[in-house]
Amino acid sequence: MNVFERYAPFIQDYIYRSGWQALRGVQNAAGSAIFGTEDNVLLTASTASGKTEAAFFPILTLLEEDPPASVGVLYIAPLKALINDQFGRLEELCEEAGISVTRWHGDAPQSRKRRLLRKPSGILQITPESLESLMINKHMEIPSLFGDLRFIVIDEIHSLLRGDRGLQTFCLIERMCRTAGCRPRRIGLSATIGNPEEAGRFLAAGSGGRTVIPAFEGGKEIWRLSMEHFFNTAPQADEGKQEVFETLRMEAPTDTAPRAADPGMGYIFEHTRGKKCLIFTNSREECEAVCQSLRQYCEANREPDRFLIHHGNLSASYRESAEEEMKDDASLLSVCATATLELGIDIGKLEKAFQIDAPFTVSGFLQRMGRTGRRGEPAEMWFVMREDHPEPRAMLPDMIPWYLIQGIALVQLYVEERFVEPPRTERLPYSLLYHQTMSTLASCGEMSPGELASRVLSLSCFHSISQEDYRVLLRHLLETDHISRTENGGLILGLTGERIVNNYKFYAVFQENIEYSVRSGPEELGTIVKPPPAGDKIAIAGRVWIVDEVDHKKREVYCTLVNGNIPAYFGDVAGDIHTRILERMRQVLKEQKCYPYLLRHAVCRLRDARETFAKAGMGDRPLVRLGGNMWALFPWIGSYGFLALERFLKIRCGKRLGLKGLNPSRPYYLQFTMQVSEEDFYRITGEEAEKDFDPLELVYPKENPVFEKYDEYLPEELVRKGFALGVLDVPGMKERVLGWKPHGPQKTRQPDIPDPQRGGSPPKI
Repeated sequence: MNVFERYAPFIQDYIYRSGWQALRGVQNAAGSAIFGTEDNVLLTASTASGKTEAAFFPILTLLEEDPPASVGVLYIAPLKALINDQFGRLEELCEEAGISVTRWHGDAPQSRKRRLLRKPSGILQITPESLESLMINKHMEIPSLFGDLRFIVIDEIHSLLRGDRGLQTFCLIERMCRTAGCRPRRIGLSATIGNPEEAGRFLAAGSGGRTVIPAFEGGKEIWRLSMEHFFNTAPQADEGKQEVFETLRMEAPTDTAPRAADPGMGYIFEHTRGKKCLIFTNSREECEAVCQSLRQYCEANREPDRFLIHHGNLSASYRESAEEEMKDDASLLSVCATATLELGIDIGKLEKAFQIDAPFTVSGFLQRMGRTGRRGEPAEMWFVMREDHPEPRAMLPDMIPWYLIQGIALVQLYVEERFVEPPRTERLPYSLLYHQTMSTLASCGEMSPGELASRVLSLSCFHSISQEDYRVLLRHLLETDHISRTENGGLILGLTGERIVNNYKFYAVFQENIEYSVRSGPEELGTIVKPPPAGDKIAIAGRVWIVDEVDHKKREVYCTLVNGNIPAYFGDVAGDIHTRILERMRQVLKEQKCYPYLLRHAVCRLRDARETFAKAGMGDRPLVRLGGNMWALFPWIGSYGFLALERFLKIRCGKRLGLKGLNPSRPYYLQFTMQVSEEDFYRITGEEAEKDFDPLELVYPKENPVFEKYDEYLPEELVRKGFALGVLDVPGMKERVLGWKPHGPQKTRQPDIPDPQRGGSPPKI
C-alpha cells in the first residue's frame, strides 16, 4: 500500500506545508495497519517519532471519507497538559477538513463542552477522570455522543498498564461502548512498552477483537548520557585517587563545577546557565527543594531568576505558564519538574534533561530522556546522584550508594536487553470494584442485584473476582449505607454512598491526600496537605511563604511571600521497583565492567562500593553478618516481593530464627538480630518457603492493610485478601528464598569495610 496516496487530500497538503520529505517508518506501518485491517493497533516507537500523526492521518482520512453521526474519535490521555499540547496540533491538522476538536477536562472551557453536547462530532480529548464524570453526570447523553464512535486513541498507554487507573480506563471504555451501542477500534500509543504482546492483549480486553502490532525499522537510537555522583559535603569520591584511573588505563570523563555549598546543586546551576533544560526529581517535595536552592544560587550570584517549576499540586496557571515558556525556542529558562512533564508534551527544543537520583522505573527513565532529542538532535540526559557521607561507624548497608547503583542498572537493562516494566495483570482490584459498582449505580439508577453483578463483573478487568466475593461486597455496602435496597428489592446509592459519589474527587481512583488550596492575594498557587498554623512557613511554587490564615472549613491557606528555605510536603508517594532492576543492581556491584557514561566522581564511588561488596562477601550470599547477632539480608527482589519477604520472615520464620528488631530499607535490604547460625537461617527459611501456606497468613491478625484509595470502604476480608493475593508477590518471594544456598560460616566480626574517603587497591579489569 502507498500510504501517502491513501491519505485524504487535506492530510497530503498538511504534509507538503510541513516540508516533510518522506513518511517515517511508524507512519507507513500505522497506515497499513489502520487502513488494511479492522483490528486494534498498538504503535510502539521512540519519543518524537511521529506516533500521533501516524495514528491520526489514517483515522482522519477514514472520518472524512465517511463522516460519523456522533463523536468519531475519543482521545484519552493521562494528563491534562498532554491534552492541551495535542489540542493545538490536532486543531491545526483538522481545521481545513472542518473536523472539530474538543477538550474535556477540569480546566477546559465550558462553552466548547456545551457546543459538543448540542452537536456531537469530530474528536473529543479527555482524561480518565473526566470520562468517569461524563459517564455519571451525562449518562443520558452517552448514546448521542458516542453512538457512531469509530476509534478510541489511548496515548502514553504504558502509564496505564500497572495500576488501578489503567483498569478504570478500560472499564469506562467497555461501559461507554455498551451504553452507546458502538464498537470502536482501539489505538494505543507509547514509546516505552516492555512486552508488546502482553500490552496488546491488555489493549484489546473486552473489545472482541485482536491487536495488531506493526513492525518497522525505527532507525538507530543515539543518546548523550552522563552520570555523576556528589557527596553533599567535601571531599568527593575521587579525591586523592588518581591511581584508580592510571590502573584502569582510562581518562575518566570529568565535568567540574565550581565549589558550592551543595556540590550537586552547584553542578546543575552551572550547566543550565544559558540553556533550556528540564530538571527531573522523583517527588513534589524534592522538586520544591531543588527549585528553592537553584533560585537562591541566582540571588547569591546576582543573576535573574531562570528557574520555573511544574508539578501536580501547582495551580493550572503556574503549570501552563511553565509549559508555554518552555515551548518558546528563544527561552533560556529551565524547569524543575516531576512526572507531570514526563509524558509526551512537546516543549520545544531542549538542550538537555537532568535527573536527580535514579527514577523508580526503566519506563520513567526513557520517558524523561525522551523529552530531549527532538527536532533531529540526540536525546541527552545528565544523572546527578547525591548522598551524605556515611557516618564513621556506619553499618555495611549504608556504605552502598543505592541510587547510583540503581541508575546504572536502569540504563544497562535497557541498553543490553531493551527491558521495560511489563503490565501488572495479576492483581485483585477490589478497590476499583467498589468504585465501578458505585459509579454504575450513580449512572444507571436502580437495578436488581443480579443486573448490577452482570454489568460490573462482566467487565474484563474483574475476570478474577468471584460472584461470592461480590456478594460479600454488596452485603457490606448495604450494612454501611453506601447502597440501600428499595421496596421493590432493587439497589440504589445510600446516603453515605451519595456523599462519596457526589464529591468531585470520586472520579479519580489514584490515592489522594486531603488538600488545602493555597492563595496569596488573588493568586492561586496550588495545593498542599497538612497546612501549618498561622505564622509558620510553607514551600510551594519554588518559593517560601508565611501563613497568614488557615480556613479549615473551606480548606484554604492564605499566605505572603518571604525569603527562606524549608521543605515541602504533598503526601506520600510509593515507588514500584521491578525485580529485574534489583537483580541488575547486584550484577553492577559484582561485575568489573566500566560504563562509558560515568564521570570521575561516579567511577570512584562505584569502585568503592564494589570493593565493599566484595569484601563483605555479598556476591556469594544474600545474608551478611554485621557483628554479634546483627545481620543484613540483601534479597535483590522488587518492591512487592520485598514486602512479602518482610512478612514471611516475621510471621512464618520469626520464632524459629529468634528474629528481633527487623528494620527494612525497602526494597534494598533488611537488618535484624537472630539467634541461629547462617546455615540454620537458610535451612529454616527454605523449609518454610516449601510449605504450601495461604498468603493470607502474611497478613497480621488484626491488620486491615488499606492499600488502594477505596479499600477503606470494603469489608475487611476483601481488603486482606486483595493485599495478600494481589499486592504481595508471594510466588516471587518463595522462588527467591528457595534459591538461597548456604556458603559455609562467616566470621563473627564485621567485614573490613573500606572508608570511602580513603584510597585502596583498585579492582582488576
